[in-house]
Amino acid sequence: QVQLVESGGGLVQAGGSLGLSCTASGRTVSRYIMGWFRQAPGKEREFVAGITWSGGSTLYADSVKGRFIIARDNAKKMVYLQMNSLTPEDTAAYYCAADLNPLAVIRPDISAYESWGQGTQVTVSS
Repeated sequence: QVQLVESGGGLVQAGGSLGLSCTASGRTVSRYIMGWFRQAPGKEREFVAGITWSGGSTLYADSVKGRFIIARDNAKKMVYLQMNSLTPEDTAAYYCAADLNPLAVIRPDISAYESWGQGTQVTVSS
């Protein structure tokens, strides 16, 4: 099993930046695809970004493309999400997730990810 803990959420003004971190423990997470999802009040959880085990390939939701950057440091067992040019529409709880299938490609589907963190709240004020 993989344990994931997010940190770095908070309150930021529109146009600002915020960085999230995800600390992983347990199984060798460096082998797995990692993803970030978010869930706003009253809405379904949605894919934000994903990254392959090597970091060589990434995938972003259209809504964050060009503003958010996902990265990972396998030696530190960390995954990051740098969020820039934030808008109130980015307000949500952000979740780190791991796809434990070693043969997987990055998928924007919630069902593809077996391990989840508890989430960290990001609030963007206008």
